[in-house]
Amino acid sequence: MGKYEAFLNQKSQIGVADGFEPNTLPEFLFGFQRDIVDWAVRRGRAAIFADCGMGKTPMQLVWAENVVRETNKPVLIATPLAVGYQLIGEAEKFGIEAVRVSDGRVPTGARIVTTNYERLERFDNTQFAGMVADESSILKNFNGARKAVVTEFMRPLRYRLLCTATAAPNDYIELGTSSEALGELGYMDMLSRFFRTTTSSVSAERRYYGKAAQWRFKGHAEGPFWQWVSSWARAIRKPSDYGYEDSGFILPKLTENEHIVDAKTTREGWLFDLPAVTLEEQREERKRTIQERCQFVAEMVEDSAQALIWCHLNDEGDLLEELIPRARQVKGADSVEKKEERLTAFANGELPVLVTKPKIGAWGLNLQECNHVTFFPSHSYEQYYQGVRRCWRFGQKRPVTVDIVATEGERRVVENLKRKSEQADKMFDALLAHMKDALQIKRTEHIHNLDARLPKWL
Repeated sequence: MGKYEAFLNQKSQIGVADGFEPNTLPEFLFGFQRDIVDWAVRRGRAAIFADCGMGKTPMQLVWAENVVRETNKPVLIATPLAVGYQLIGEAEKFGIEAVRVSDGRVPTGARIVTTNYERLERFDNTQFAGMVADESSILKNFNGARKAVVTEFMRPLRYRLLCTATAAPNDYIELGTSSEALGELGYMDMLSRFFRTTTSSVSAERRYYGKAAQWRFKGHAEGPFWQWVSSWARAIRKPSDYGYEDSGFILPKLTENEHIVDAKTTREGWLFDLPAVTLEEQREERKRTIQERCQFVAEMVEDSAQALIWCHLNDEGDLLEELIPRARQVKGADSVEKKEERLTAFANGELPVLVTKPKIGAWGLNLQECNHVTFFPSHSYEQYYQGVRRCWRFGQKRPVTVDIVATEGERRVVENLKRKSEQADKMFDALLAHMKDALQIKRTEHIHNLDARLPKWL
């Protein structure tokens, strides 16, 4: 029966462990963190979807330390911009040896090395036993060349760990990309096995909500899909998800305010504003109302001790920096060094107002010194989620206020964010449910070797 069990396992796409028994699980880890690290080390190649402030940094540091001890080779941790400085600080706090390298020259005797994704091509992957992709969901925001560098760097490594807060709701391609990076199913194989393409791929839903709307689960495939994901990923939003007390992990109050700003002019040919329908109309609406929206935000943050302003257009950032004398902007065109300098200054409380785009600074940074966030909405729920969670996270001591600033024409964008928020909760709940099943079910070997007993009536 052993061969038949192996055949069934292969058909179920449940991956097998390729790790080892942990040789260190330090006391500074909380109980749920030790459970996750223990599983990830034994798995060898794994993903941790842990909410902001749940301790992804100490978990990935301990995972890396285990791999170093097992292989006597260093582990590389790739992070978003400016996060490397915070990671080094965490490593020092926990007594773990880690160094930050920018030029690709790994010091002799180094154990854990951290660098930015933007500098990854300077390194030789043969020097490392494993790699951690911190805030791994950021990968889909890179261009194709950058994403290819990261994927190819990880491909030959036996030990791999992906860490992020949560995958984007209904973005199954992202889950497939994570699976492929870990050596599981490629994302196209995943889509063909569990999903079907809708015939109305140019429907109104897709125009509003993007390409993810064209993928739907095959009949009865949703359960097996989440079972498969839970075989290589662990998700957690609070300690009680793993059966622990939530004491010390209670988030402060979050207040989300929606502000509809009146535009000075209406769209050409319109008597009054209506919600923009197509993406082209929404882009035109955003450009047409830059002055009104930026002026509103400038007045809103005037009395804030520290404020974080998320925008999407270069013109928005330039105008906000002009209207707010205390503000400094981080642009995409800035050098890596300048971006890191300003992001770190804001994280340390040295800069009162930061203006930047989510795709630049919304991943990984701990900005809990700030409790006022303003947001120009987009269709990306993940950008919104990550942007808010830079400040509203476990460890934040004060209530957090988020001001969403839009115009009448952008109402559909705000509605879409709400819809995706509900989808994200459902997705995470599904993953947690199957993860708990995986934790509770213990499969035994040779289960079919028991003697058969016939009922007396036979």
